[in-house]
Amino acid sequence: MSSKSGATPSLLLIDGSSYLYRAFHALPPLTTADGINTGAVLGVLNMLYRILREQQPDLIAVVMDAPGKTFRDDLYSEYKANRPPMPTELREQIEPLLKAIEAMGLPLLRIKGVEADDVIGTLATNAAADGVVTVISTGDKDMAQLVNEQITLLDTMPRGGREPRPMDAAGVVEKFSVRPDQIIDYLALVGDSSDNIPGVPKVGPKTAVALLAVFAGVDEILANLDKVAELDIRGAKGVAQRIDEHQKTLRLSYKLATIDCALELDCTTHDLKLSAANTDVLRDIFTRLELRTLLRKLDTATPAATVAVTSTVETNYETIFDQKNLDAWFQKIRSADLVAFDTETTSLNYMEAEVVGVSFAVEAGKACYVPLAHNYPGAPDQLSRETVLEQLRPWLEDADCRKVGHHLKYDAHVLANHNIKLRGIAFDTMLESYILNSTATRHDMDSVAKRYLGVDTIHYEDVAGKGAKQLRFDEVPLEQAAPYAAEDADICLRLHTAIWPQIEQNKDLKKLYSTVEQPLVNVLTKMEATGVLVDSNLLKVQSKEITKKLVSLEQKAHDEAGHDFNLSSPKQLQHILFEELKLPVIRKTPKGQPSTAEDVLQELADEYELPRVILEHRSLSKLKSTYTDKLPEQISPKTGRIHTSYHQAVAATGRLSSSSPNLQNIPIRTEEGRRIRQAFIAPDGYSLLAADYSQIELRIMAHLSGDAGLLEAFSNDRDIHRATAAEVFDVALDDVSTEQRRSAKAINFGLIYGMSAFGLARQLSINRYEAQDYVDLYFERYPGVKQYMDDIRTRAHDEGYVETVLGRRLYLPDIRARQAQRRQYAERSAINAPMQGTAADIIKLAMVDVDNWLNEQDIDARMIMQVHDELVLEVPTESAASIASQVAGIMSSAAQLKVPLKVDTGIGLNWDEAH
Repeated sequence: MSSKSGATPSLLLIDGSSYLYRAFHALPPLTTADGINTGAVLGVLNMLYRILREQQPDLIAVVMDAPGKTFRDDLYSEYKANRPPMPTELREQIEPLLKAIEAMGLPLLRIKGVEADDVIGTLATNAAADGVVTVISTGDKDMAQLVNEQITLLDTMPRGGREPRPMDAAGVVEKFSVRPDQIIDYLALVGDSSDNIPGVPKVGPKTAVALLAVFAGVDEILANLDKVAELDIRGAKGVAQRIDEHQKTLRLSYKLATIDCALELDCTTHDLKLSAANTDVLRDIFTRLELRTLLRKLDTATPAATVAVTSTVETNYETIFDQKNLDAWFQKIRSADLVAFDTETTSLNYMEAEVVGVSFAVEAGKACYVPLAHNYPGAPDQLSRETVLEQLRPWLEDADCRKVGHHLKYDAHVLANHNIKLRGIAFDTMLESYILNSTATRHDMDSVAKRYLGVDTIHYEDVAGKGAKQLRFDEVPLEQAAPYAAEDADICLRLHTAIWPQIEQNKDLKKLYSTVEQPLVNVLTKMEATGVLVDSNLLKVQSKEITKKLVSLEQKAHDEAGHDFNLSSPKQLQHILFEELKLPVIRKTPKGQPSTAEDVLQELADEYELPRVILEHRSLSKLKSTYTDKLPEQISPKTGRIHTSYHQAVAATGRLSSSSPNLQNIPIRTEEGRRIRQAFIAPDGYSLLAADYSQIELRIMAHLSGDAGLLEAFSNDRDIHRATAAEVFDVALDDVSTEQRRSAKAINFGLIYGMSAFGLARQLSINRYEAQDYVDLYFERYPGVKQYMDDIRTRAHDEGYVETVLGRRLYLPDIRARQAQRRQYAERSAINAPMQGTAADIIKLAMVDVDNWLNEQDIDARMIMQVHDELVLEVPTESAASIASQVAGIMSSAAQLKVPLKVDTGIGLNWDEAH
C-alpha cells in the first residue's frame, strides 16, 4: 500500500441536444464534395472547443438525448407530438458527431428512457450536494428550474447577438419575472408549445407571473381559487374558473415540466473528467468530413489548456529476486547523483505500516522493485526484508545521498518503524507540484503525473481492487504489484525533472521550497512521531455528559415540535419546520424543497427556538462523534499517544491541515471545545507551552497596505479593535464602548475576508445602510486599505494570481470567469489569500527556526502541535518560562514586516490552561 495523496472543482454540463438543433438551424447547409452533410458537426464542435477554452472546467460532461420514448411519453401520449421528425440531413450527422465528442476526451452520456434534461438535472443536483459549482450550457428555458447558489445557466447563443452571460437566480427573475423554484409552476400554467405541454387555456406569461407573485406555486393556487377570482388582474374570475376546470391538465403539465433530479446514474460527479484527446481519430473524422478549420486546430491546440506534455519514454522495469541483481542495482544507486525512492507498505497508518518492498529509479524509464514481504498463495521466494534493509541502511541514513520521492514524510515514518532514520531528502515531487501551483485540485502522484507528464499511471485500485475486498499490498500478486511499484519511482524521477526547472525560474518559489517547505518535512515527521498525550478518562466522562445533554436537547426539540421525530432526518425536520410550524422558507433545495442547511437554521435560530435546539444538538453530536468518542480510540497502543497527520499540500493558501484527528476544528470559544482541549495534557514533570501569533493577518494587512493609521496603531502596540472603533465612531480611545469595540472587530476581520456590507449587517444585527456607513467610515479612516484592495483585485485580473510576502503564488482561475458568483469569490480570495498565505509561510518558517534552535541547543523540549497561528510544545515545567521567552523571540523574528510580530504565550498542564 502506498501513500501518494496530496479545492473544490467546477463542473460544466453541456446540453448536447440543444447544441445540435441550434447548430443545425443557425448555420447554412454545409456538405463535403461527396454531398455528406457536415454543418451541424462543425457547429457543435466549434461551440465545444470555444466553451472549453473559455470555461476551463475541472469536470465536464456532454449530455444528449438517447433514441426512443421516455417516461413522459407514458404520462402523456401527445408529449412533443407536434415536433416534426428529425431531418435526414441532421440524423446522418449524429454518429460522426458522437465519435468526435468521445475522441475529444469528453465524457458523453446518453441514457434511454429519460431526457438529457433529467440527466443534467441529476448530475447538477449531485454536484451541488458535493459542494461543486456547476454551469449548465443550454438554451432550454426549462433548465431555469435548476438554478440555485451553486448552479447557473449559460446560453452560448443568445438571441439578438447579445454577449453570452451566465444566468443566476437574479437572472431567472429578470428574464421570467418568477424565481427559479417557481419555473415549474410557471411552465405548468402557461404550457410549452415546443414540448406540447398543454398548460391552462388562455393563461399566458403575464397572468402566470401575476399569480405567482401572490401564491408560492400551483398547489397554493389550487387551494385558494376563491382568492384568485378576487385578484386585481384582467379576467380574474375567468382565470380562476379555467384553472378549476383544468386542474387535472395543470397537474399533468407540472409533472411533464419537472426535471427528474433523482436518477440512478452509473457515474459520480468526480468521474466526469476530461481525458486525453485521441488525435488520430479526430484527424480521421475531420479529414473525412473536410473540416479544415478543425484540422488546423489539432496542430495548434488541445480541447483544454494543460501543462502536460505527453510522455514517450520507453520503460524497462525490473523485479529483483536475488542478491546479485540487488548488488548491481545498489551500485547504480550509490553512484547516482539523485535517486527516486519509494516504499510499498502494509497500511496507510504511518504508525503501523511495515515495508513490503522498495523501488528505485536512477534514470527516466528505468526502475526496479525489490519485493520483500509479499505473502499470498504461490508467492515466489523473496530476499529477506531484514537483510535488504540493513544493506540499504547506510545509504538511507546518509544525508549526502540525495533522494527524491513523492510524500517522503510517510516513507520516513515507515522506515522509522524498522529503526532506520531516512536522511538526504533533497526533493519531494508532491511539494514541488504544490509550490508551483497550490491551487491545482490535487497533488497525489496520479494527478500530478497526468498534469505534468500526460501519463495515465497505474492506480492502486487497478492492482488491489476497491472497497471491502481491496487487498493489502503484501497480498497483491507480483505480476501486478511490481510494475505498479517500479512505476512509482520512475514517474517520481520524471516529475522532478519536469517540475523543478519551472520552480528554478522563479527565485522566490525556489527559496520558498528550499527554506520552508522541504525543511518542514523533517519538522513535521518529528512532531507526528512524538504525538500528544491525552486523558482518555476525561474524554469518556465528557462523552457521558454530552450524551445526557443530547437526550435533554432531543426531548426539548420534541416538546417544541409537539411530538417525537428523528432529529437527524432532514425530511422530517423540513416537514415540522415549514409545514407544521409554518416557519419562513429562507432558501429552497434544487428539488424545490425548503432547505434545512446549517446556515438556514442559523438564520432561523435568531427568532425561533426549535432551529436553535437543532443546531446545538448537531454541534454536540459532532463533538462527541469526532472527538470525545473518537480520540480515545486513536491512542496508539505502541506509544500511548495520539499521532495526527499534518498535510502540507492541501490548503491552497499554504496553511497546514491535519487529519486523524483534525486538530484544526476543535472549537475554542465553546465550553465543550475548551473541555476537549483540557484532555490534551503534559506528562509528569512537563507542561504545555502554547505560543500564538496575535492578530497576524491584520498585521500583514498593515504591512501589505502600508496604511499609516494601521502601521501607527500596531507599532505603538495599541488594541487594534479599540483603535479602529475610535477612528470609525470618532470617539476618544478611552471612551470606546464594549459594543463599539465588538463592531470594530467585526469590521476589521470582515473586510480582510471580503465581507460585504450585507454580511456585516447580519453579523452585527443592524440594517444594511448602517453597515455600509461603517464600511465607508473605515475606508475613510484607513484609505491605504481601500487602495490595497483595489490594487490587488486589478493585479489579480491582470496576472491571474496573487503572491504572499515570501513570494508564494496563489492562482485564481476564476478571476476572469464570466459567472459573477465565481468571479466575485475569486476577487475576495485575491484580497485575503496574500494575508492567509503569508501567515502560513511565517508560522512554517517559525517551526523550522524553533526546531533548529531546539536541536542546536539540545533543549529538552519538543513541538507537538500546530493549529492555525499557534505552536504547542511539551517543555520541562522547571524551565517552561525561559523556553517560552525564547520561543516567542524566535517566532517574532521569523519574518520582518513593517509592524512588529507579536506572540502571546501561555503555560499549563493542559492545552486549555496553556492557551
